[in-house]
Amino acid sequence: MKASAHLTAKSHDETRRLLLEAAGEVFAETGFRDATVREICRRAGANVAAINYHFGDKNTLYLEVLRYAHGKALDKYPPLLGLPEGAPAEKKLRAFIHSLLLRIFDKGPNSWHGKLMSREMIEPTGALDSLVEERIRPMSAQLWKIISEILDCPLNDERVRLCGFSVVSQCVFFHHCRPVVARLFPKQLPQDAASIEQLAEHITAFSLAAMKSALAGSAAKR
Repeated sequence: MKASAHLTAKSHDETRRLLLEAAGEVFAETGFRDATVREICRRAGANVAAINYHFGDKNTLYLEVLRYAHGKALDKYPPLLGLPEGAPAEKKLRAFIHSLLLRIFDKGPNSWHGKLMSREMIEPTGALDSLVEERIRPMSAQLWKIISEILDCPLNDERVRLCGFSVVSQCVFFHHCRPVVARLFPKQLPQDAASIEQLAEHITAFSLAAMKSALAGSAAKR
């Protein structure tokens, strides 16, 4: 009886995982509104009633897919890439930027993660509120803390928030504007681990220089 229950639970978990993977691919390709339960179940090799059984409805499935994708991406590329908490703030900033770029440009079976998140930013759904509170806000707080250390100012200082937005904007630009960049400068798009690391170095150096300038400007006004 125990062996049978174990196999049933394992089958249940595997079906759920297959549905999440298939749904992620479909949502990334077509968006939430145009994605169909039938197509998701077809790709997962599951009965059309499987989504209702495992998730309740399409809305809940979509939220779970966002959580799943974000969690998998962070497991593979954690925000500080293994750096200890006591590492210099400048190194933590570089690791944060490098990690974000690795998640954005990830290829292979998980390549739909970045596309799905980008689509959600452009065409937000009701699931975004939960994702922001559960996943994005804690990561943002981590970046704000790093920047506040670099600027040597309080977390609630407006410069911390503005610098944080500027850092993230540089990272997502190459993804959101990929079609334009590909036509203007094809070789500028990250293609492999080395080019992603090179871009991370550039964004880090550029951001640190801007922060030093902001500090110098603030000191001059005193």
